[in-house]
Amino acid sequence: MNFISFLLVGAGGAIGSMLRYGVAQVSVNKLFPYHTFIVNIIGSFVIGALLGLLLKNNISNDGWKFLATGICGGFTTFSAFSLEGFELLQQHRYTVFLLYFFLSIIIGLAATWLGYTLTK
Repeated sequence: MNFISFLLVGAGGAIGSMLRYGVAQVSVNKLFPYHTFIVNIIGSFVIGALLGLLLKNNISNDGWKFLATGICGGFTTFSAFSLEGFELLQQHRYTVFLLYFFLSIIIGLAATWLGYTLTK
């Protein structure tokens, strides 16, 4: 890894985080977390499109770092989760996919509960 890579990811991450914050500010419905849902779906779509562009050599590795790792990562880590799950499915690694999917959800929720419980 080099310093330029860190700057690309950091700059993209800052942009992605600000975009996520902006989406949350315009979402007024509290009955369903639409802002998080919308961010996750948009981020997943964008990272999939970027993967397609990367595989066709239409973006560089530095472009991937800035756009996918940086902007998408700052916007939503769910996009990385979706991409990794998609890659496991493409590789026909169904058992690993199911483990990754369910353990991420279950342990993630448990970790949130534990963190909350320990600090309330």
